[in-house]
Amino acid sequence: MTKADLVDKVTALGDLTRRDGEIIVDTLFDSVIGALKSGDKIEIRGFGSFRTRQRNARLGRNPKTGEKVDVPAKRVPFFKPSKELRDLVNPNGIKSTPTSTPTVEIDPHHPPAM
Repeated sequence: MTKADLVDKVTALGDLTRRDGEIIVDTLFDSVIGALKSGDKIEIRGFGSFRTRQRNARLGRNPKTGEKVDVPAKRVPFFKPSKELRDLVNPNGIKSTPTSTPTVEIDPHHPPAM
């Protein structure tokens, strides 16, 4: 879903013009971004929470040249979905991690290398 799709959904909910829908969506996004910039946490019950996390400075590598590069410390946005949202995305209690060891089938025509 794109931002334009979201504006269309908001506009379809009521007697709103497309411009009104854009203002609502932009205001919501600007409020979230402003709160994260100031270091606040945003919690939307039944949806999830937004916050920032601190990443420490580290030594990275330029993948093109292989040269080592200093990566400075920075804050990054982080979203944690609520339990209700996770349950809606994974109905019937399906877990994203397997609970048992998966069985491995060996192709008789292409045995594994030893």
